[in-house]
Amino acid sequence: MAAKILVVDDDSNVQRLLQYTLKQEGYDVIVAPDGAEGFRLWGAEAPDLILLDVVLPKLDGYQVAAKIRSEEGNASHVPIIMLTAEQEVEQRVRGLRAGADDYLIKPFHPAELLARIKSLLARFAPREAAARPPLGRILAFYGAKGGVGTTTIAINAAIALHRELGRKVCLVDGNLQFGDHRVFLDLGLDRKSIVDVVSAPTIDGDLLRQVMVKHDSGIDLLLAPPSPETAELVRPEHLPFIAERLAGLYDYTILDIDKRLDDVNLGVFEAAETVYVVMTADLSCLKNVRLIIETMDHVGYPPDKLQLVLNRSNAFTGINVKNAEGALKRTIEHQIVNEYRGAISALNSGAPFMFTKADSSLGASLLHFARAVDKQAVATTAAEPARAR
Repeated sequence: MAAKILVVDDDSNVQRLLQYTLKQEGYDVIVAPDGAEGFRLWGAEAPDLILLDVVLPKLDGYQVAAKIRSEEGNASHVPIIMLTAEQEVEQRVRGLRAGADDYLIKPFHPAELLARIKSLLARFAPREAAARPPLGRILAFYGAKGGVGTTTIAINAAIALHRELGRKVCLVDGNLQFGDHRVFLDLGLDRKSIVDVVSAPTIDGDLLRQVMVKHDSGIDLLLAPPSPETAELVRPEHLPFIAERLAGLYDYTILDIDKRLDDVNLGVFEAAETVYVVMTADLSCLKNVRLIIETMDHVGYPPDKLQLVLNRSNAFTGINVKNAEGALKRTIEHQIVNEYRGAISALNSGAPFMFTKADSSLGASLLHFARAVDKQAVATTAAEPARAR
């Protein structure tokens, strides 16, 4: 049965173009010329996906999206792609916060529209895969030194794994004293945190679900303590224990940890399947990476447990990738391009670039990294039953 798509746009030329493009792909199409009619048809026709223009008579796109999400509750979720001529990040953020799942800037190529439609339909359609057990992978993101972009990569990788690859993802802010996820994601100090977990008499799945903070991008967050003094409530054994419980609920549990090699972080290393060491190509960072490699080797971890992520790989530092690999005597597995202005703009607005500007060069580089992470996890999962047999 063909998927039904509701097009809400007051421009007759856009209506005709979208109807033709979608029907060529085999979709059923219904059209609404204004926001009020679009909202009515959502209730009457139960479309599988909505293409929603922002500027509409009667009700604008933001109002329509917000009304639909309010009416849906938690029982269902129709994917919404917002269409707009506005290129400002603030407009994208407003649409996403109103309830849109994706955003397209006019004019757009039909191939990009169809790709996004297929991705959203695959992610939200009821299917047997929803009943499959989670992948249960625990990944640690560790910065070789401060300022290399570890938190930026951890947050945006989590969003890419969820929004682009359809994975269920939990992101844990493991920088217990000075966690930045609240700032990077524009969240207040009133949100629940890991302190609420470790203060409970028993840590189980029900408790973790209650404490999780749902971000607008769709990922779940376990935030760091709201103040440095409350970080002392989290003991070294807590994070590994919590990560193991989260692995039973999510495809990926991503722990973003600071650069200390203390009992807390070593416990996270032990629990993690893979430790992604984020670095830049400068002498002090290379020195730290060598010490981390030596420490991991001394502890007895297999070489493939640690993977290197070179951030700002195309930035000029006087040390190229080949020289860095030579100094470290090992391959750098992953590279993220340098787009400092885009990254810092996303940080200052509290809107991660994989959420609002996934089509940027930085977004494409991060998505390539996320796909590599997912490919490795799927291969490992497939190999485990074989080893068990």
